[in-house]
Amino acid sequence: MRADRLVSLVLLLRQRGRMTADELASELEVSARTVLRDIEALSTAGVPVYAERGRHGGFSLLPGFRTELTGLNHDEALALLTAGSGRGEKVFGLSTALASAMRKVVDALPEGHRASLDDAAKRFLVEPETDLLSRRLVTEDVASGVMGVVRHAVLTGHKLRFHYAAPDKEPRWHTVDPIGLVTVRDRTYLLAAKSGEDRTYRLTRMLTAEELPELADRPAQVDLDRIWAERSAQFLSENHIPVLVRVKPARREELLSTARAVRAEEPEADGWVRLDVTFEDLRHAVWAIWQLDMAAEVLAPESLRAALRDRAEALAATYGTRQPRAE
Repeated sequence: MRADRLVSLVLLLRQRGRMTADELASELEVSARTVLRDIEALSTAGVPVYAERGRHGGFSLLPGFRTELTGLNHDEALALLTAGSGRGEKVFGLSTALASAMRKVVDALPEGHRASLDDAAKRFLVEPETDLLSRRLVTEDVASGVMGVVRHAVLTGHKLRFHYAAPDKEPRWHTVDPIGLVTVRDRTYLLAAKSGEDRTYRLTRMLTAEELPELADRPAQVDLDRIWAERSAQFLSENHIPVLVRVKPARREELLSTARAVRAEEPEADGWVRLDVTFEDLRHAVWAIWQLDMAAEVLAPESLRAALRDRAEALAATYGTRQPRAE
C-alpha cells in the first residue's frame, strides 16, 4: 500500500540521512519516478523533506524529525533485529514487510540505543548460506506470485486452485480448502483438505495459483502443531524405509542431510549416536550409509545390512587381486 511505502521512505531518510531517488527506489522496490511522486506527496503533507542538488545531492529530512518508542528494552529490540537478519526473513514471502518493520523498530528506538543495537545485531549470524564444511545449504524458490496468493487464501479462508507438478507425474490442477502454512528447513508446505481428505503440498511444486471467491470448508480454530505431527507420522509410515543406525558424532550431520526424516535420536555409552531415520527406499539408504564408510553401522533392517554386505563383497572381489600394470 502507498501509505506503508511513504512511512518506509521517511524511515529510510531518518536512519540513513541523505539518499538519492535511485537508492530509495532500490530499497522500496519501486521506480525512481514513483519515489519522486512520493517525495512530493510527503512535502505537501508537511513532512520536512528537502532536495539537495549536485553530484552528492539527494533527499534529506530536517534534523530532529523523529519519534521514540518506549517500553521496548535492549534485549527485546535485539531479538527483533536478529530475527530479521537471517535467511528466515523470506519465510512465507514476507521479506519486504519484515524489512519495513525492522526500519520502524530501529527508527523508533531512543537515540542512544541505536548505535549499540546495530553493532550487536551484526555480531549474530543466523542460518548462513554454507555450513562449516563449506556445503551450500539448498534453498527452494517458489514460483513468482504463488506465495502471496497462497498466503492470502490461507488468511482469508477462501478456496485455492493451483497447478501442481508432483514428482514423476504430469502437472494437474487441484482445488483445495487451505488450512495453514508450515516451513521446515526452508521448505514451505501448504496443509489443506481436498474433498474432505487431508492433503499436504510443497509450494515449490506449484506452477501457478489463484484464490477463489468461495469460502473454504475448514474449522474456525486450528492447531497446526498437532496437524503437522499427525501428517508427519503418516508420511513416515508410507512408502519409506525406516533405518536404525549407529553413527560417529562427527558424521551425524552428514547422515541427517541425506535422510528423509529423523524419528528418534539418543547417545550411546561409547560416544556414538543411535538414530532412527527414514530414507526414500532401499537404494537411497544403501547410497547414504555407504558414504559414511566405517563411521556408521546399520542395526536394522536386515535387508539393508544384506545389501551393504553384498556391495562390500562385490567391491572386495573387484579390488582383491592386484592387476598387472599395463606395459
